[in-house]
Amino acid sequence: MNLTSFYPVICTRRIAESHTFYTRHFGFETTFEADWYVSLRRPEPPHYELALLDHTHETLPAAYRSPVQGLILNFEVADVDAEYERLVVRAGLKLELPLRSEEFGQRHFIVAAPDGVLIDVITPIPPAESFAAQFVEA
Repeated sequence: MNLTSFYPVICTRRIAESHTFYTRHFGFETTFEADWYVSLRRPEPPHYELALLDHTHETLPAAYRSPVQGLILNFEVADVDAEYERLVVRAGLKLELPLRSEEFGQRHFIVAAPDGVLIDVITPIPPAESFAAQFVEA
């Protein structure tokens, strides 16, 4: 397969609120907008993409017309502490998991989007020795 693009499409009942959330807090820009579908893209390369779809829309098979559940989007950033300050302290996003360093090699925190998706904001850190051997070299 010659993959030319890849992005998640979040099935939601809260298109407008989710659209505002991802553009306001995570820097996405709108590339297409209808009342049932919104396509988003980050303006800088590599132009990460995300889409929002009304979970009741006819383009979905009937058996799958339900809102997203159990999805986490990882946003890796250079400085998780600065993002915590920006998103939680200043913007007031509700914290679902407090800022902390994990032995498996992440410093992170989690907030929730209006669509129920968890947003895990992460800066990789050196893992504890007990986890270091589990990493595969690129």
